[in-house]
Amino acid sequence: MDYVPARQLVDVHGATVRLPDPDRLVHMQFRRFAGCPVCNLHLRSFVARHAEVQAAGVHEVVLFHTNTAALLPHVADLPFDVVADPAKDLYREFGVESSPRSLLHPKAWPWIVRAIAAGLPDVLHERRPTPPRKPEGGRLGLPADFLIAPDGRVLASHHGTHVYDQWSVDDLLNLSPVRRG
Repeated sequence: MDYVPARQLVDVHGATVRLPDPDRLVHMQFRRFAGCPVCNLHLRSFVARHAEVQAAGVHEVVLFHTNTAALLPHVADLPFDVVADPAKDLYREFGVESSPRSLLHPKAWPWIVRAIAAGLPDVLHERRPTPPRKPEGGRLGLPADFLIAPDGRVLASHHGTHVYDQWSVDDLLNLSPVRRG
């Protein structure tokens, strides 16, 4: 995909999200299901460095293939826009796939273990809800990242080959024209 036509999305809190954003770059992250431990581990790295991402002129928009009601308890505290796409319309449009290799790829295994270990205390102490047994949209989603200019041009993209194959905060900041300056 080279260009993203203008549209309005609605985040899990009911706010309008303009895509593309006419005032700044958009980092559009495609994640898996609500409560995905690996997605949560990754998103926490973006939460920890959210001020840096904003200072680079980047608006974070995160998509999950889960309905809003199921998604909200898992993402209500995130400082960026989270959009539910249970029908996977945007996933199809952006070519984001599902595959058994998301979990079976050997490079994914250390991240799966790390994510479960990091999230388990919060689940056990009921600070976070448990992941669903049968997640909407399945467990085999692959991550994807898109950096979208205010005029809709896709400046960079990455389609993951396993569950933790996605841009880090540093990857994103290195792509930002403000950061590269």
